Amino acid sequence: MIIEVPAEAAGERLDVFLAEATGSRSKAVKLIEAGRVHVDGKPRQKRYALLGGETIEFTTLAEPEREPVPPAQFEIAYEDDRLIVVNKPAGVVVHPGVGNRDGTLVQALAGRVAGGNDPDRPGVVHRLDRDTSGLLLLARDEQTMFALQEALRRRDITREYVALVEGRPPAKRGTIDAPLGRDRRVRTKISTDTDDPHEAITHFEMERTFDNDTLLRVTLETGRTHQIRAHLLAIGHPVAGDPEYGHAGRHGLSRQFLHAQRLAFNHPETGAPMELRAPLPEDLVRALRQASGERTDTSV
Repeated sequence: MIIEVPAEAAGERLDVFLAEATGSRSKAVKLIEAGRVHVDGKPRQKRYALLGGETIEFTTLAEPEREPVPPAQFEIAYEDDRLIVVNKPAGVVVHPGVGNRDGTLVQALAGRVAGGNDPDRPGVVHRLDRDTSGLLLLARDEQTMFALQEALRRRDITREYVALVEGRPPAKRGTIDAPLGRDRRVRTKISTDTDDPHEAITHFEMERTFDNDTLLRVTLETGRTHQIRAHLLAIGHPVAGDPEYGHAGRHGLSRQFLHAQRLAFNHPETGAPMELRAPLPEDLVRALRQASGERTDTSV
C-alpha cells in the first residue's frame, strides 16, 4: 500500500501516522519492526518524525489462520417467548470479550436472545464466570430485558449458589458487606484492596462441614465481577479449586467449586413466581466425595 504524507502531518511520529491505515498502533509498530515500512524508499524507525510530503510504502503481515471454535454447549432449563434460563456448563464463556471472540453462549443463542445496550451481550441479564456452572437468565426482547434488569436492580431476583470453601467460617451464617474493585497490585483480580470500590454484599450459610472444607449456600445482593470468589477469599475461606483466588487442583478440581444452583424471580410479563434449580455437575459431585473422604473411583 502507498500513502502520501500530507503537509499537516509534519512532525508526527511514523507509528502514530500509520495507526489509522493499519487499524491500530500496535499493528503499525509490528510492520515497522518487521521492515515492511519504507519512507521515500528507506526503512525508518517507529519514532521517525515525518516531514510532510513523503511517500510511505508498506505491506501487511499475513494474519495467522485461527482454528474454528466449536459452538458453546449448554442446556435449556426453561424457555418461553420472553426469556430463557440456561444451565451453563463450566468452561463456557457467556459473551465475547478480550481473548474470547468466538464460541460464546450468546453466539450459540443468536436470534433467540435480544435487548440491552451492548451488542456483544444481547439479552444478558446477569453474568457467570467462564468456569462457574449453573443457571443464567437471558431476555428475548428489549422490554423483557429492561424489566429483568429493573428487578435485578431492586434485588427482586434471587441468585443462590453452592460453594465448597477451604476451612470453616467462624459462624454458621453471615453477610460479607465489603466494597470490591480492581486490586491495587494485580489488575486482573478483584479485591477489597482497591482504589475503585463498588458496593458488594454477599450472604452465606453453612450446608455441610468436612474435615478441611465447608459447603456453603451463597446468595448475592449485588452482582460484581468475581464477587463470591473475592469475598470468600477476603474472609480467609477461598473457593476450593479456584486457580485465581485459591488453590488449583484441590479435591481433583480443574476449576472453582462454584455452581449457580437456584434462580427465583417473578415472570416479567405474567408476574407468576418462577423457581428453577440445576443439579450439581459430576465434577463437583466427585469433589464433594473427596472432601468427605469417600472413595471416588470404582477400581477393584
